[in-house]
Amino acid sequence: MNDVAELPQGEQPAIQAGVRRGEALRHRAIALLFGRLFSAVGGQLCEPGQLPTRGIHRVLICRPNHRLGNAVLISPLLAEVEALYPGAEIDMVSGGEAARMLFTNRFQVRQVFCLPRKIARHVWQTITLLRQLRCNSYDLAIDACHGSQSGRLLLGIVKARFKLGFPDARANADSLWRSLPWPEHLAHRSVFLLRTAYAGKVDRPCETLNLRLSDDERQQAGKALAAVLGGMQQAAAGRPVVGIFANATGAKRYGETWWKEFVDALLVSQPSLLIVDVVAEHGQAQLGGDFASYYTRDLRRLASMIANMDGFISADCGVMHLAVASGTPTIGLFSVTSSSKYRPYGRSNTAIDTGGMSAVEVAGMVSAWLALTLPVERQAPLPLATRNQ
Repeated sequence: MNDVAELPQGEQPAIQAGVRRGEALRHRAIALLFGRLFSAVGGQLCEPGQLPTRGIHRVLICRPNHRLGNAVLISPLLAEVEALYPGAEIDMVSGGEAARMLFTNRFQVRQVFCLPRKIARHVWQTITLLRQLRCNSYDLAIDACHGSQSGRLLLGIVKARFKLGFPDARANADSLWRSLPWPEHLAHRSVFLLRTAYAGKVDRPCETLNLRLSDDERQQAGKALAAVLGGMQQAAAGRPVVGIFANATGAKRYGETWWKEFVDALLVSQPSLLIVDVVAEHGQAQLGGDFASYYTRDLRRLASMIANMDGFISADCGVMHLAVASGTPTIGLFSVTSSSKYRPYGRSNTAIDTGGMSAVEVAGMVSAWLALTLPVERQAPLPLATRNQ
């Protein structure tokens, strides 16, 4: 859990402002130290249409960020590389272990390099990893995030015939990229980058987030979910199962009182729901302990469990994106961040901007979404007294 989220509300803005100042100073220091490198790599970037359709066999995707959501949001780019270059082998650089948990099962993924979360405390480990990357030669290296200094630094360090990244305002002032209409959603931007650089024609829609869970993963999680709900007989009784993740970081987090009001109102309008409280990493149930709960730190196991549910409700956070990638219809609740940039998309996924709304009003909108999303045969209402028995 984010430590800032544990502080009293009045202290959170000051702490968050301090964090932002620290980040700004860090970025400024990196820019001063590596300004020439950033400028040089900016001049090496592919322009639109310059990436060949053949001869790309060794690919590196750089997304050195430790957050779960950012790791999941890279899956459409990974799918696009797999589609455009089906004979290629892919390496990835991430921050932390999330990408390694999520993507090492992919057939074309060779290795996921994981930078330490606290680089200053693991200097030699970081240097060893960078040397290993430097020893490799790639046909294509992609800096997958706009404005990431660490991603651009990696792009400058690695050896690659073609380098692809978002244009810099100073280093690429005359680039053809600057006149193009970029998509707003974060998952679409890196796909647009690759497709536009690609010399061939691509006319299929952008893939949604997808972890490509195996049948075995889904089946094992299905049995576990039945046990969590009280046995096979109850799980097969035809009642819809909906997961709720009641945690997020900082200002994105809704309080326990808010969630209690939300759940009470939701069950008034959808009394047949079986709710599963998906427990955050700290291990404490957040819906009051009245519902079935599930806890794991294994990300693919969690995604497999969610894949067996009929719907999923979450604030904007990494678990929301994980739920989308599991294939389960997901609704995201946005209070401070941009829903157009991070919203669940594709299939029946959607988002609600909850600013100025009460928990009861949000529950009404979620109930309407569930009425359209849940299988018809599982929507028969039950008396309120039978909820989650």
